[in-house]
Amino acid sequence: MLYELFVRPMLFYLSKNDPEIAHEKAMKFLEALPERRFLFSKIQSFTQVDSARLEQEILGMYFPNPVGLAAGFDKNAIALQGLEALGFGFIETGTVTSQEQSGNPRPRIFRLIKDAALINRMGFNNHGAEAIAKRIGRTSRLNIPLGVSIGKSKVILLEKACEDYIFTLRKVIPFADYIAINVSSPNTPGLRELQDKKYLDELLCELTREVREYSEQKKRKLVPVFVKVSPDLTLSALDELLKVCSDRGVQGIIATNTTLSREGISSHKDEIGGLSGRPLFEKSLAFVKHIRSWWEDIVIIGSGGITASGDAYTMLKAGANLIQIFTGIIYNGPFFIRKLNKEIVQYMKRDGIQNISEMQKN
Repeated sequence: MLYELFVRPMLFYLSKNDPEIAHEKAMKFLEALPERRFLFSKIQSFTQVDSARLEQEILGMYFPNPVGLAAGFDKNAIALQGLEALGFGFIETGTVTSQEQSGNPRPRIFRLIKDAALINRMGFNNHGAEAIAKRIGRTSRLNIPLGVSIGKSKVILLEKACEDYIFTLRKVIPFADYIAINVSSPNTPGLRELQDKKYLDELLCELTREVREYSEQKKRKLVPVFVKVSPDLTLSALDELLKVCSDRGVQGIIATNTTLSREGISSHKDEIGGLSGRPLFEKSLAFVKHIRSWWEDIVIIGSGGITASGDAYTMLKAGANLIQIFTGIIYNGPFFIRKLNKEIVQYMKRDGIQNISEMQKN
């Protein structure tokens, strides 16, 4: 309530011409938070929701709770420990590209306050695979799983995408608990074409082979590969994508990325970029249900539009094993993770569910 009444209005006002300013200030605070040990420990003790009902082991990874941070919030892995202190069950950093990229011109984030939504056209701005890998390597090991999202560099042609992704994969895989393949951002020209069978099959063939070879060489358990899908796919195109993922040994689907649709918003309808937040929820929910009905044992991360009470539990009941948030933090504040986890526990008690893994068996 304090955040919504006082902190958010102040942050939004100070960054009304460029919302990215507020994000940068938040990231600087989170980056420095571990050095402020008293505050760090106080925040950590408040945000943790310790409940055996929420704990899961998935693909050899232990998740203390199902609420994760979506890629794009900490693109450069500068505040992983500070973010962990907010109570997340896992964090996904990136999207990382082989080369450092400045992204699209600012302003490139637009708030749709009435709709609890954002439009962004960031363009995979990041410090590049080598720098980010070194930074993660210098960071103390997290107590929760860390996913690394990888994408195509803007200057690389689609025909060279495999080599580009593999370069990035080799840099970051030593530090990743799972790898997320981003082929669905609307803000890198041509990227979504990689969801087409002719490109996707080759890309996943090469990347999953690389992951297997790495695991064998390092005598390490297989690092799971997830694919993040666009909500703008037709269901027939989604089915074709799922078939390729199944054939190539992909172990997880992230549903979904941002949308180019402007359905359900009251402003900024002509603004270029991907829409996230509340208007995306029903589409992401429908994709999760469809994927679960198509592929019974795939791991699904539900992502998109979780901004209000009950959204997280609804997504989990629909078939997601885990969820991710981003825009929800912008509108609800840093203790939104705690709120979601407490609500999930309450709903599970109401429905007589002893552990979150049971929800996929109902």
